[in-house]
Amino acid sequence: MVVGQTRVHYRRHNTHNTRSNKIKVVKTPGHRLVVHYRKKRDRGPKTPKSLGHKPIPGIPHMRAMDRHRAKHRLLTVSRAYGGVLTHDIVRDRIVRAFLIEEQKIVKRVLNAQKKK
Repeated sequence: MVVGQTRVHYRRHNTHNTRSNKIKVVKTPGHRLVVHYRKKRDRGPKTPKSLGHKPIPGIPHMRAMDRHRAKHRLLTVSRAYGGVLTHDIVRDRIVRAFLIEEQKIVKRVLNAQKKK
């Protein structure tokens, strides 16, 4: 592979510039150019598709094994449904539940007034 004016060699079996074979050229202390292999980037956690499939802020994008090895504090947010739903979805659910309860109270009051 040619980078700038200097040629570098792939160090592994695959010698094609594919999605799974991305590299970074690094200069060593001995002034040689060597290849470091990059990992694929992950797309990160998202809300369920039924709720908009939005990315969840505050949680790093990790590949499966990295996520498996990560500490719990990196995989969650300290909030109800943290790490699963975004803050605006949680807020909408809370407001909806509050309004439904208010509506039930209003119905009870109206029924009590009708009975009088």
